[in-house]
This record gives sequence, C-alpha cells and structure tokens, in this order.
Amino acid sequence: MVGRMTRGEQVSATREALLTAAERLFAEHGVHAVANRQITEAAGQGNNAAVSYHFGTKIDLIRALARRHAEAIEAGRARMLAAVGDSADLRGWVACAVHPVTEHVESLGTPSWYGRFIAQITFDPALRAVMSEEFEASSPSMGKLQDGLNRCLPDLPPEVHAERAAMTRHLVTQTVAERERALADSTPTPRGSWRETANGLIDVIVAVWQAPVTREN
Repeated sequence: MVGRMTRGEQVSATREALLTAAERLFAEHGVHAVANRQITEAAGQGNNAAVSYHFGTKIDLIRALARRHAEAIEAGRARMLAAVGDSADLRGWVACAVHPVTEHVESLGTPSWYGRFIAQITFDPALRAVMSEEFEASSPSMGKLQDGLNRCLPDLPPEVHAERAAMTRHLVTQTVAERERALADSTPTPRGSWRETANGLIDVIVAVWQAPVTREN
C-alpha cells in the first residue's frame, strides 16, 4: 500500500523520535532526572521498554545522541581545517573550534536542544568521559586542530596548553547553551546572530590562548 512504512522505516522513525525526546528532556532537566518512561511517553511510544529495546542502557542512548550530531560537526571542521592549511594564524585555528559548532546548532533551527544537552553532560565527570570517548572516535579532525594550535603556540607549556584547551571547550559549550536557551525562550541575546556569537567567542578564546603564563617563584 502506498504510504505504508516498511519495518526498517518504522524502526528508524521510532529511534529518531526517542532521540529527539531524550535530547530535549536531558537538556531541560538533566540526564539523571529523566527516566526512560518519560522519554518513551514524550516520544509518543506506548512501550515503556522502547529505550532499552532500541538503545540499551542510558549510556548507550547518550552515545547515540553524540553520534547523531558528530558527523555534521566533523564535516564542517574538516572543511575549515582544509582551508586553514599550514597557517600560523591563531585566530584561524580557533575559528575551526568554534564555527562548526555554532553553525551546526544554527542549522537545527529554534528551538533546539543539542547545546543545552552537551552543557548538562559536562556537569557529570562520568558522562563527560563517555562523551569525550565518543567525540575522539568520531572526530579525527580534533587531532589536527590541536596540532595547529601547538604550531601557533610552540612555547606554551604542555600543562598550560591542556588547561586552555579545557577553557576553550567550556567557553564554547556554555556560550552556545546560553544562546540556545535564550532563543528557545524568546529572551534577548547579547549578539544578534550565531555568526556574531561565534566572532565574540573567537575574540575571547584567542585572548585566552595568548594570555601570559604566570609562574610562582
């Protein structure tokens, strides 16, 4: 019959509905505050075991949510890195850390929940470790980005480089989450567009990387 979904299409549609519901609920309430039953209800599924059936554990669901967005972000970063090439321009390399994320969240429309979901994950060390593993597996361009930053700042001690990389991730995550939340709530934002938001982030992050290193005597 025309219009009838195949079994594979039904499974895919159910998985997408569960992922969308989980991402929204995790973003709004936190991962640990949301039960599988709430996700299935929000996704319009009658089977309370749907999350376990399609994904397994909650950790498996979180991994699936990470992979759901990783391909688009990775593709954007790979394009930017190809354009930067062997440049020693710090701002260009920092832009490769910022624009792929802000452009992806913008492409999701309003409301979106990805930025706030990632921000919730960062509050939990165990979940953050899971997400880091997923990003490392699906984002080979991150190694190239780190190499580029190293070339721009060859005299920066390794421990300071690691510290400022963590600061960069925090600034991007929290700024994206705050703007995403403001847009969803129709409240004023400091910047008029995602492009302007990205430029502001890049300004600050470049300054962070170029800041002096104070040593205790």
